[in-house]
Amino acid sequence: MTPLELFLVALAGLGAGAINALVGSGTLITFPTLVAFGLPPVTATMSNAVGLVAGGVSSTWGYRRELRGQWPRLRWQIPASISGAVLGSWLLLNLPESAFETIVPVLLVLALLLVVFQPKLQQWVLRRSGGPEEQIGPARMTALIVGTFAVGVYGGYFTAAQGILLMGLFGALLHDHIQRQNAAKNLLSLLVNVVAATAYTLVAFDRIDWTVAALIAVGSLIGGALGSRYGRRLSPTALRAVIVVVGLIGLYRLLA
Repeated sequence: MTPLELFLVALAGLGAGAINALVGSGTLITFPTLVAFGLPPVTATMSNAVGLVAGGVSSTWGYRRELRGQWPRLRWQIPASISGAVLGSWLLLNLPESAFETIVPVLLVLALLLVVFQPKLQQWVLRRSGGPEEQIGPARMTALIVGTFAVGVYGGYFTAAQGILLMGLFGALLHDHIQRQNAAKNLLSLLVNVVAATAYTLVAFDRIDWTVAALIAVGSLIGGALGSRYGRRLSPTALRAVIVVVGLIGLYRLLA
């Protein structure tokens, strides 16, 4: 790559880190950039996954205040995400991509609908549960864990837009403020990305472009910090709008 292309890769990493902190589909920026600059798709996928881990760390740290009080749920969701990511990474190494390419747009549309109708869904769930907002019954907890595992499988196989799927899942099942949901999304997405990056490094170390991965890491580290800093200032409606707009752009790119 030329110096200009390397700079643009780092810039794409910055944008991806910021968008991941807010929404969770930064791969839809970096992956097309790497392919456009001549990297083979598999190399681009692996290098991108390794690089974006840094952005996940900074965005999760930036939202650390919103993570407080969520441990009763996260202690079950974290193992679900990790085990799902392990299975998803195994599928990536053993199955053709066409198996998931068909269902990815459908999952993204479903997630966006859940995000759009989140307030009404939360009201409906609250009426059905009949309990305080901080309580979550066995049925919803089970659905939350199973859904988190399923998104982990998806994220381990195809990392793009997993954050939107998690936000859709949370919006349908939880009563928490959307910024607290976003904090949990950042943490769980980070864990999935760490598993995927580790699998790629162990199995295909020589197929990763480490210069590209390093540039994306630096850019996404800064972007994640900026996204978490300014993202928490957005109102729930504004954050929901950002998620939907980015999700629609990602859906267009996937279908195109």
